[in-house]
Amino acid sequence: MKSQLQENIRMSGFNQLLLENTDFLRPFAVNLTKDSEAAKDLYQETLYKALMNREKYHSGTNIKAWLYTIMRNIFINDYRKASRRKIVFDKTPEDYLINLRQIAIPNQAEANLHIKEIRAAIDHLPDIFRSPFLLYFDGYRYQEIAEILHEPLGTIKSRIHFARKLLKEQLARG
Repeated sequence: MKSQLQENIRMSGFNQLLLENTDFLRPFAVNLTKDSEAAKDLYQETLYKALMNREKYHSGTNIKAWLYTIMRNIFINDYRKASRRKIVFDKTPEDYLINLRQIAIPNQAEANLHIKEIRAAIDHLPDIFRSPFLLYFDGYRYQEIAEILHEPLGTIKSRIHFARKLLKEQLARG
């Protein structure tokens, strides 16, 4: 009887601790899923798993880190399951349709024209946008570009964004 009472006290203490430390989970779930409905599901599943595995939580451990790890692991596992489900099996008798693209011969001249158009559009960008965009296009990260050009990170991100926008407009017109 006494051990059951202690267990109930320990469980209610855990539940209280859980409720006090879940506010950060909702924005983290939205950040992971980029979808409010999926974020709600992820949040609920995280709390469910935390409750089901409360005996694995050791008192004094950082509960936020513990919950964060549970949520991240659920998200990763769900993502892997979803990517495996995207495999499509087509059992139609018209097998030749599946490989239709492989039969087509690529038109290299047309591809070269598109590349020339894109290159010309990049060359017409104002230098303030062209320099960071070309570095980004060459594979540099935002932080590296900011250091190379001695500009704030936000400025670099903004300039690359506007360069993309201008390129999209120029190529749509052409």
